[in-house]
Amino acid sequence: MTLLVFGAGGQVGRELARLVPEARLLGHAEADLADPPACARVIRAARPAAVINAAAFTAVDRAEAEEAAATVVNAAAPAAMAAACAALAIPLVHLSTDYVFDGSGSVPFAPDHPAAPLSAYGRSKRAGEDGVRAAGGVHAILRTSWVFSAHGTNFVRTMLRLGRERARIGVVADQVGGPTPARAVAAAALTIARRLARAPGLAGTYHLAGAPDTSWAGFARAIMAAAGLEARIDDIPAAAWPTPARRPANSRLDCGSLATAFGIARPDWRAGLAEVLAELAPSGPTGAPP
Repeated sequence: MTLLVFGAGGQVGRELARLVPEARLLGHAEADLADPPACARVIRAARPAAVINAAAFTAVDRAEAEEAAATVVNAAAPAAMAAACAALAIPLVHLSTDYVFDGSGSVPFAPDHPAAPLSAYGRSKRAGEDGVRAAGGVHAILRTSWVFSAHGTNFVRTMLRLGRERARIGVVADQVGGPTPARAVAAAALTIARRLARAPGLAGTYHLAGAPDTSWAGFARAIMAAAGLEARIDDIPAAAWPTPARRPANSRLDCGSLATAFGIARPDWRAGLAEVLAELAPSGPTGAPP
């Protein structure tokens, strides 16, 4: 299968490069999502068997001041990709986020739950989903949450740094979700792309989040324990850590339909965390320091 991937430099894109090194992976230099027509032209020229869009404007707080720019990258570009894929009759897997929901309640959000984003980032991602659906082609929108890996900017790497610098760290305890290893997201996106090429009837919106659900503070404690760090995690409310963008208090995602349609179970984030820590160790696969 000839696969075209947008977002080569991101967490999921880098994991896709490991899983399918023969894929054509596009970074910013090859495909600037601020230029949606150019993204469509790349697809038309490559004529791949499937496309995965793992690229996005992910600076959640900066999006509050730059919503127009975020909307071009997160909405107009995916819509242009989807239109190009529809014209070529090839499947598109588009990654989205729990931020499309308002975070109310404590029940996991089902894929068909109405979107009601709280932030500019969430609005731009919802608009991207709408654009992908409107193109009318074979697609899967894969929403995920709290993605982490051994590279890029993410909560695990931040906590490891703080755990070495501080004796105590205040971490939000009233936001709950499922931390998700980027490697699991990449594997799921690849499985979905391959299956859609053979079974277009499986098109739709799906969720993937790690298990078990936990709070940011609970996740932080697990990171400290797994890394052998002694920093104490103090529970704090989200109100004590104000940010320009509002975050969902409830980021739980119902992943049942993904398991039914594709046989993809929720990954255990604790196992994913162990893999990331092993990779970050000085003697790990990359040899890179933590």
